[in-house]
Amino acid sequence: MCGIVGYVGDRSAQGVVIDGLRRLEYRGYDSAGIALIADRRLAVDKRAGKLANLEKAISDTPLPAATTGIGHTRWATHGGPTDDNAHPHVGRTARVAVVHNGIIENFAELRASLESEGHEFASQTDTEVAAHLLEREVVGGADLTVAMQKVCSILEGAFTFVAIDAEDPSRVVAARRNSPLVVGLGEGESFLGSDVAAFIEHTREALELDQDQVVTISREGATVTNFDGTPAEGRRFHVDWDLAAAEKDGHDWFMRKEILEQPRAVADSLLGRRTASGSLHLDEMRLADDELREVTKIIIIAAGTSFYAGMVAKYAIEHWCRISVEVELASEFRYRDPILDNSTLVVAISQSGETADTLQAIRHARSQRSKVLAICNTNGSTIPRESDAVIYTHAGPEIGVASTKGYVTQLVACYLLALYLAQVKGTMYGDEIDGVMTQLEAMPAAVEQVLETAPEVYELAKEYADRRAFLFLGRHAGYPVALEGALKLKELAYLHAEGFAAGELKHGPIALVDEGLPIWCIVPPRGRDFLHDKMRSGIMEVRARGARTIALVEEGDDSVDAVSDTIIRLPKVPVLLQPLVAVVPLQLFACQLATELGYDVDQPRNLAKSVTVE
Repeated sequence: MCGIVGYVGDRSAQGVVIDGLRRLEYRGYDSAGIALIADRRLAVDKRAGKLANLEKAISDTPLPAATTGIGHTRWATHGGPTDDNAHPHVGRTARVAVVHNGIIENFAELRASLESEGHEFASQTDTEVAAHLLEREVVGGADLTVAMQKVCSILEGAFTFVAIDAEDPSRVVAARRNSPLVVGLGEGESFLGSDVAAFIEHTREALELDQDQVVTISREGATVTNFDGTPAEGRRFHVDWDLAAAEKDGHDWFMRKEILEQPRAVADSLLGRRTASGSLHLDEMRLADDELREVTKIIIIAAGTSFYAGMVAKYAIEHWCRISVEVELASEFRYRDPILDNSTLVVAISQSGETADTLQAIRHARSQRSKVLAICNTNGSTIPRESDAVIYTHAGPEIGVASTKGYVTQLVACYLLALYLAQVKGTMYGDEIDGVMTQLEAMPAAVEQVLETAPEVYELAKEYADRRAFLFLGRHAGYPVALEGALKLKELAYLHAEGFAAGELKHGPIALVDEGLPIWCIVPPRGRDFLHDKMRSGIMEVRARGARTIALVEEGDDSVDAVSDTIIRLPKVPVLLQPLVAVVPLQLFACQLATELGYDVDQPRNLAKSVTVE
């Protein structure tokens, strides 16, 4: 997510902050800003675009010398990437400045309350609300630490805040709830960062916080409290990584780090989706309920991994909403003269929001008077701007070219869309929607459980590192997972890999099976016994022909143990939600197999993160 830096000491705060932001550029961002305390006043500059824009601005108009400051590189969530929406944000009288990573779920209610008191806001962000709340507390007599404790106690969501008070240059105060923050401890100076890369040049002594804690840093060190003000302690550790490893949180690849971030990414993508009354609320649903009730057909357009997320969406939408869904490759969509009208909803899935084929497809759809909804990870990108509605995935920047957390958060967005349509059209009762949402909100823990299988998956990768071909089989919602698993091996390990619907085996693909061929088999949960039994038959067929079968099976199901060479257990989840957990071992396998083969996992040959030409 966003890059955060804080500093108090004897060095130039501007130098420390700008250098720290530069070391955090790998995280991805769309604006940058800095706030310093000089002569008990705030000096703030912030610019949309790359850090170079901010550096040029403060070179042209220098900021005053200061030894206390904070900085931020923003990945837009609330409000597009503009100068006004860039961080830091200041309070009503510009006494307090705040930078923020995360999402404040109840910001709309808090903002309305502040506006009723006469507060005016300069941005569209949720962060500015926190700045006004903090400043109200310090103006009322609280020091910044106490103010942070009080404000965080009324906020809902996931967040990291770092704040400074112009009238108290001796401290920088930060808070953490379900969002990264680490403290750097130096001699006569202290640092804050969204990860250790922000300060590793200056110190390798660090302090990790628990959830719902506030830390106050000064020249003397760091003091930690809980949100209720009671004393607490962070965990000291020594950073023995170099800078390159520090950026990856000690991992060898950004992709591996991003796979391990998926529980948090899924949780973030679910934040703020329910109102106080329990009904679903989506980011920028600019389509009225009446317009959605008129929809009689949905066409999902996407490319690559996003296309497989769209295939899962088809199962969910048709099951929950009883609306016909087609899933189209964006590159082919315009060229088959598709049938579109104003009762068609076109759903465009693109992580970057700049995918050229998808962009041209939605322009064609709009020219035919169809409604367009975008599922995207990048606020302010072209596809969301040209769509009637948007569901942002809130995955944060994804550095690895082969998508992992981008994919699982697209799945979450697809489920949310399906449930929202069911709510609007009345095809599910409120308690049924609430039940599925509860199941979705349990998925971060389920994904975390699957990640615990990583050691055995890595051993499998070593065992099969000499194989030149793999097959992947699935049924129902497991079929798109099979396709995604095969794609990951193609992208990363440059191997022949194919995904098939298991029922198609006897229609040709079974001819590929020979002695020793590894086949991944995604076994449906037992709730769909007719699918489950057919999948078991398919496993028996390929194993009888010499294949080595690796089965992904829910815990408690031993029905395929006897016909599988390897079993990897998945947590029990509903059939439609199984792709969220079943894809994780396939990601781990592809990442490790490519590593065993000596390939660059983060930058596979011939591939780019965003395909911006047709």
